[in-house]
Amino acid sequence: MTGSDTEVALAAAAAGAAEVRSRYGGPLTHYAKSDTDFATEADVEAERAILAVIRDARPEDAFLGEESGASGADGAGRRWLVDPLCGTLNYAVTTPLVAVNVALLDAGGTVLAAVSVDPVADETFWTDGSVALLRAAGRDVPLVPSADSRLVDVNLDAVHPDTGRFRPAALLGLPDFRSRYGGRVLSTTLALAWVAAGRRAAYVTDGHFVDNVHFAAGIALCRAAGCVVTDLRGEPLDSPGGSGLVAAADAATHADLLELAELASR
Repeated sequence: MTGSDTEVALAAAAAGAAEVRSRYGGPLTHYAKSDTDFATEADVEAERAILAVIRDARPEDAFLGEESGASGADGAGRRWLVDPLCGTLNYAVTTPLVAVNVALLDAGGTVLAAVSVDPVADETFWTDGSVALLRAAGRDVPLVPSADSRLVDVNLDAVHPDTGRFRPAALLGLPDFRSRYGGRVLSTTLALAWVAAGRRAAYVTDGHFVDNVHFAAGIALCRAAGCVVTDLRGEPLDSPGGSGLVAAADAATHADLLELAELASR
């Protein structure tokens, strides 16, 4: 296909979402990754469909896929990050909280286009790096962050036993957190798109996020929508020695959650 980078990203994510949607609720073959994690044929086929669109339109680019790893031209200045099904464990038990994520980065790590599709609700969250929009029922509307819900999604998958690291379960149990926010656990980066759209006040997790196939699209959406996005220290995500992610609808919510996250690290 021909078209802009954003159009290619939208087409690729749509192709992946179609594969995910067609298999939802049906029998699935599982491919074990660890004792508690696996991929399914939906993950594999969705990634194959996404990469087929991108390779046809941008054959000179490089790719990093959750299931197939790195591929494409060596030394390419542009790279596509593909997470074909974020929320596989949800999907496998017919819990409709999943996302199909595609992001394009230039050589400096700047996002040129990013798309996160909810294949069950048939909603497409997308950005060209400057504006952030929701496409649903044939219409594009701006994403407008808001903290009004006071709902904060916390990623419980990023749990570290070492002293001094952020403990998400501890955050959810803090009296000050419970008095100010409603804790939620979606177990998918669809939650980041929801922060950009004003459906969540914030998202909090530990981990590292440079070239992260799971999070690149969602972080790009939050930034383009005007959210405050930093690590758990309030520094840029690529700062040396940092870890974690706080993406909040506004500065006040962000500052409050940084303080609470620090308490949950003791």
